[in-house]
Amino acid sequence: MTTATETNTAVRTMTLIQALTEAMDEELARDERIFITGEDVGPRGGVFRATMGLYEKYGPERIVDSPLGEISIAAVGIGAAVAGLRPICEMQFADFIHPAFNQIVSEAAKMYYRSNGHWPLPMVIRAPYGGGIGGGLYHSQSVEAFFAHVPGLKVVIPSTPYDAKGLLKSAIRDNNPVMFFEPKKGYRAIKGEVPDGDYTVPIGPARIAREGTDLSVYAYGMMAHYSTIAAQMVARNHDIDVEVVDIRTLLPLDKETLLKSFKKTGKALIVYEDNLTMGFGAEVAAILADEGFEYMDGPIKRLAGPDVPAVPYSHALQEAFMPNPEKIAAAIRDIIAY
Repeated sequence: MTTATETNTAVRTMTLIQALTEAMDEELARDERIFITGEDVGPRGGVFRATMGLYEKYGPERIVDSPLGEISIAAVGIGAAVAGLRPICEMQFADFIHPAFNQIVSEAAKMYYRSNGHWPLPMVIRAPYGGGIGGGLYHSQSVEAFFAHVPGLKVVIPSTPYDAKGLLKSAIRDNNPVMFFEPKKGYRAIKGEVPDGDYTVPIGPARIAREGTDLSVYAYGMMAHYSTIAAQMVARNHDIDVEVVDIRTLLPLDKETLLKSFKKTGKALIVYEDNLTMGFGAEVAAILADEGFEYMDGPIKRLAGPDVPAVPYSHALQEAFMPNPEKIAAAIRDIIAY
């Protein structure tokens, strides 16, 4: 179900990264307090070209190349937000966010709480995450579970161009620090319709990406895209009717939609590309087991990356690590056969 508020019905087909760029462009034009900072976000347009053309349009005071230091990118954003600006901080890869962890978790997440509501912190930290691009050890990590554990942050992961634009606009307008993780494997691989004009998608509600009755698949980011493909495969080849729940916002989590789907199907598969143990899917499984026990009609299963230190660089080993539509379809068939 779409929850966006649209002001224009004309639509175009664009990639995920084009939708993100358009969201930032429109928000920069709307509010002069917004600026972007990060490594190479200026004339180069960012490592993935998400900010391409914005430096020429808005100038060096609003599209600011930062030093090579993620801790300073986050710290500058926090200081600017406290001073009344609305920064968008770009991490080149989510893998590099760890030096900024203390600033985000100890300062940004707690600023509003410790100031008794006097200092809201309207900042967005954008970070490309996940594997599948042959990036290897330091360019493929999934770090969302670290931040979804922290009250005071919001954690958002889109899987479609429509949601990418609408959710990023909502994140920029939010008065809280928002971690906005982008599935970089899908930057140019995922295409979809995006309406002209201003619209937002609210942070919080999950989306039913595909209606079904036999089993619920819970996923986000690239895995939500893959899960929809897998659902089409098992419907076509095995007459299995799968519902796909695109979680979209990990924190705050839309438990109502998750449980409503589980009540409908009685079977659940949770898919994520982080390491299996203590990844975000463990929280979803716990909620379904705890609050949806009476709906359960089979074991709640997770499909995730193995518990190894990193996504391998070798393409063959990377494929062994990553969930994909074929693996998801096989897991669906196993649960249905229970």
